[in-house]
Amino acid sequence: MISIEEYRRIISELIDELPEVFFRKLSGGVIVSEATAVPDYARGDDLYTMGQYQVSSGMRQIIMFKGSFDRVYPQADAAEARALLRGVLRHEFRHHLESLGGVRNSSSLEAEDVREKQAYLSYHDS
Repeated sequence: MISIEEYRRIISELIDELPEVFFRKLSGGVIVSEATAVPDYARGDDLYTMGQYQVSSGMRQIIMFKGSFDRVYPQADAAEARALLRGVLRHEFRHHLESLGGVRNSSSLEAEDVREKQAYLSYHDS
């Protein structure tokens, strides 16, 4: 399991890979939380939120949950963590960019997330 310091360093380096324009109107920035985040619709100990894009009272931010990462990938070393976190962080930035652009259609990431949630619930409710 990587330390919180290593997690923060990796997130910081991954942020540095992104173009400055991605941060437009991301007024709350990228926050690292040590929390373990579980969606309210989870049916067991099998679903964790690794990252979350939030818009609240005009503030936009991305939260990265180290506790969730540790639960899902307890054996990840720094190189594995970097690859996995790159995907999570870019997923959240796609939410941000689509939100800024007003993209809300069947091919949006938001719609994809809804489909994945429905598939998860369908699997667990059957």
